[in-house]
Amino acid sequence: MGKPKAKVDTKECLACGGCISVCPQDAISWYANKALVDEKGCISCAICIRTCPVGAISGDGAL
Repeated sequence: MGKPKAKVDTKECLACGGCISVCPQDAISWYANKALVDEKGCISCAICIRTCPVGAISGDGAL
C-alpha cells in the first residue's frame, strides 16, 4: 500500500494557484476553476498541503 495522495476540497479551494506552482511533478492542474490533483502523478510529498493558505488540500491522512 502506497502513501496517501493529495486531495483538494473544491468547496474550500480559492483557486490561488499556489499548489500548482510548487508541485514538483506538475501533478496539479485547473479543472472548473479549481485545483485538481492527478493521483497518478502525485508523489505524496505534501508540499501542496503546506502551501495552501486555506487548508483545502489534505492527504487522506498523514502524508
